[in-house]
Amino acid sequence: MFDASVVASKAARMRRDIVEMIAAAGSGHPGGSLSAADIVATLYFGGVLRHDPANPEWPERDRFVLSKGHAAPVLYAALAEAGYFGRDHLATLRKLGSILQGHPDSKKTPGVEVSTGSLGQGLSIAAGLAAGLRQNPDDDRAVFCLLGDGELQEGQVWEAAMFAAHHGLGNLVAIVDDNGLQIDGACSEVMCLGHIAAKFVAFGWKAAEVDGHDIPALHDALAAAKSHSEGPTVVVAHTIKGKGVSFMENEAGWHGKAPSADELATALAELALSEGGVR
Repeated sequence: MFDASVVASKAARMRRDIVEMIAAAGSGHPGGSLSAADIVATLYFGGVLRHDPANPEWPERDRFVLSKGHAAPVLYAALAEAGYFGRDHLATLRKLGSILQGHPDSKKTPGVEVSTGSLGQGLSIAAGLAAGLRQNPDDDRAVFCLLGDGELQEGQVWEAAMFAAHHGLGNLVAIVDDNGLQIDGACSEVMCLGHIAAKFVAFGWKAAEVDGHDIPALHDALAAAKSHSEGPTVVVAHTIKGKGVSFMENEAGWHGKAPSADELATALAELALSEGGVR
């Protein structure tokens, strides 16, 4: 049963884990990991994504593809919170021999469906998974794919979007973490995407827009997208890069930079104040 307060608490803990593990690693991508925390928490702890931490290869599981693979810390935080592996692994992020590499590695990390990191490719992988599952018309497993808004500048995304619509992949849900920023600055200045939802609609998708930090609204949008069977659906989640840490919020410079010891202390203090809900 969906409980927004439980999901919010999970997201708050995930944000603390994100900044702590990136600080320990001395490198990583906090901005886009923090912006996606509520989305990923809603998937894993809101009853949207069907999964079993005790059996990562459970045949009846839904699939999740983190196309924006540089945001691996948000996925690792969720997987650890769910119990796919011990929380002690979080401190080993990006370390030699760690199961938690800088980008997700399906050969190393329990719960990682596919290896990702080269931007623009995840939706193609997800569409292929969805098409494969559709070979059985009675199969009700869904495939979720989380993309960044800057990533949508990759042409392969739109090839995959055409493929998914052409084949009527109603078991495919794309989620766009629309935080407005990428490594070089504002997405609108690097290469303007215009109205993201309208673009997907033009490619034959159903589209919904939601506040990506409103957990009940996220849950409703994702659940509705999962139940839509007549074609692929995109949920455009409007988010804040660096959400929850004041000096990281809406700052492109925090796309890929680890906090110092003092910055970590400040971040953790702020996140502690907001625990139990989204501020």
